[in-house]
Amino acid sequence: MAGAFLDALTETEAEDLRSAGRRRAYGANVTLFHQGDEAGPVVVLLSGRAKVVSLSSAGREVIVAVRGPGDLLGELSAIDGEPRSATVTTLEAVDALLIPGSAFAAFLERRPRVALVILRMVAGRLRYADAQQADFATHDVVGRVAHRLVELSERFGTPAAGRIEIELPLSQEELAAWTGASREAVSKALQLLRSLRIVETGRRHVTVLDPEALQRRAQ
Repeated sequence: MAGAFLDALTETEAEDLRSAGRRRAYGANVTLFHQGDEAGPVVVLLSGRAKVVSLSSAGREVIVAVRGPGDLLGELSAIDGEPRSATVTTLEAVDALLIPGSAFAAFLERRPRVALVILRMVAGRLRYADAQQADFATHDVVGRVAHRLVELSERFGTPAAGRIEIELPLSQEELAAWTGASREAVSKALQLLRSLRIVETGRRHVTVLDPEALQRRAQ
């Protein structure tokens, strides 16, 4: 996946972006915007993590992504003026930068290089989504869970003595919604990974004991 949006900006571009918006703090489990809402401000996460959720045709909530510090949210609606394509809810306390859609459009006009950054970012997300769909079609639930844990360890994990510590703001229900499986199936998958001494789990916390074995399970 592509790196965080803010990381791809120069110091001057980032300062210009910050001057166009205002900072706001949110607690955990706060919905920043809903799927189907009219286009509103663009959100840049400065700290904390949030989940991006879409409703399936059957009305089931599916987590399509977990976003973290530096990530951009709601940019498509600001660009095309269409309603929000997903719901974004905080997983923990977050600090965010809110930029009005018109101010964001003006920013892109002043900084055309950033438009290319966003284009590359969106392309990366589309490629990632296509690869996930193909992989998940052939993976069992254990493979899907392992895949998600690998992603979390790479993006948010802290290496320590050959292990990787992940402060996991996801419940088992949310992890199930992110893997396209039932909570019971995810619980059994985690139990298997624990029995193989690949991971240890606690409340909102996972320790990857054997990163290489987890990678193999994910593949």
